[in-house]
Amino acid sequence: MELAEALLGGRRGRRALLEFALESEAVLLQGQTEHPLHGGLFDASYRVEAGRGDAVVLFGAGAGEGGKDVLTDEDIADLLAATQLVPVTFERLRKALVRSVSTARYWQEPDGHDVIADAAPVRAGLVRVADHIVASGQAAGWMSPAEPSRQWRVEWEQKDAPGLWTLGGEPAAAVLASWREAMGNAERRAAIDRPADPRAAWGGEWWSIPPASLVHSTGVFGDGSPVGLWCVEDGFGWDRAETRAVAVPGSARIFEVAGASDWARLCRRYPLEVTAQKRHDWYRTTGRAGRWVMPDFSLVAREYDAVHLTTAAYLATAGEIIEVDSEGASVVAGWNPDETYWFTDGVRLRSDPVAWACADANSGDAAWSRRRKGPED
Repeated sequence: MELAEALLGGRRGRRALLEFALESEAVLLQGQTEHPLHGGLFDASYRVEAGRGDAVVLFGAGAGEGGKDVLTDEDIADLLAATQLVPVTFERLRKALVRSVSTARYWQEPDGHDVIADAAPVRAGLVRVADHIVASGQAAGWMSPAEPSRQWRVEWEQKDAPGLWTLGGEPAAAVLASWREAMGNAERRAAIDRPADPRAAWGGEWWSIPPASLVHSTGVFGDGSPVGLWCVEDGFGWDRAETRAVAVPGSARIFEVAGASDWARLCRRYPLEVTAQKRHDWYRTTGRAGRWVMPDFSLVAREYDAVHLTTAAYLATAGEIIEVDSEGASVVAGWNPDETYWFTDGVRLRSDPVAWACADANSGDAAWSRRRKGPED
């Protein structure tokens, strides 16, 4: 899979392209009141969501202007074509990626921006943005496999958010066995308790990740900060964290998910039936009704020590229908870009913790920087 194909082929990739175009407009029109692409997308996105009945109520100037022209997909494509693209820098590209990740949602329909970015005229217009980013070389690392020597874990420090990994916990094999038993029990209960109609107003656990108590880590961005600090799906607005480097055995066997075909191969080889427990959430996010499976990571662990999802694969597959066979399909949901889940107890912490703080944690301009630990820590 080529990088441009990954960027254009999935909703998270297209959203990152759209966010780069919006950032370009913001940079070039800084200080001006009119941002045509931003304004047009806001209006068109609101109308998409209002038409589905899931939009928030607008207040303020212009909120009641029912007579405004309705922007079509072609109109948005024209605004996109008229938007000059700024040079691709590491920081701008990361901001576009972070904004795409933070708006992912798999328990309901895609948001309005994602819907618009999937429209044929807009997708055609995003080709220019994808080519611009690919030509810069700044995103080449998004295709890379896991780098065992540059893995970092993140622990969030807010009181209402437990750490993602507590060293000295259960062995990985025990965690996986308990998870597999719980998944089987959940599927049997859901088959009895939940309606078979995927359109029913029902929800549950929508993610397709290994058990969260396993060690999971990411690589780093160009400035040395861990990807896992910045790119978090369904986050809680954490603004303080500690990161520690992870030592990985040289013999570690890592299954690389570099695209949809790799995920489908995992599902075919190690299938776990999740139709009853996932059908309602995954129908809402994909529109597909049918049999659903995901990888049984307790079986994957018999042959591999880890599974890694490249950033490019995340952009191409997250939230998309991945055909597994003639009857079943799957969804990559809840994973973060460049994330690796470890199934071995051989990984170790190999450095003192590095403390981080985030400015504007609940905005699209969130920025992490190192901090000194004070007495309150």
